[in-house]
Formats: sequence, structure tokens, C-alpha cells
Amino acid sequence: MDFGIATVAGITVICYLAAMLIKATALPNKWLPVICGALGGVLGIVGMFTIPDFPAADALSAVAVGVVSGLAATGANQIFKQIKKED
Repeated sequence: MDFGIATVAGITVICYLAAMLIKATALPNKWLPVICGALGGVLGIVGMFTIPDFPAADALSAVAVGVVSGLAATGANQIFKQIKKED
């Protein structure tokens, strides 16, 4: 089974949910992209070692896939925010 793309989407969803949890704290929102990117990088490394069809074979690529997935979570949040925004 090929779950490579699904695992990347999974990292994005996990980072998005983590960002929603962090938004409920007193931490300033300016740190959300950094936190999501770092969490994504960590999840990318974890995914490389635990998921057989992970789309990266080396640590640097795994971190890159994870960071991009984590940052995609903040981008998705901004898209929803802009769509809801009333002019």
C-alpha cells in the first residue's frame, strides 16, 4: 500500500491541531509558524523511521517534508481565515 502522500497530509493535520491548541494558550500567535514547522520536522523524522512508504529516505529529506507539511498547516489556517473575512 502506498500511504506516502497520506502521511504528509497526516503531518499537516497534526500540526494544524497543535496550532489550534496553542492558540488557546497565552503564547503569541506569531510563534505558530515556527512551532508548526518544528513539529512537522520532528514528525517527518519519526515518519521516516516508522512508516514504510514515507516519501523520504534520508533524514534531511524527511525533515524537509515535515517542515513543509507543518508550514502548510499555517497556510491552510490563513486560507480559511481569508475566506471567512468579510469585506
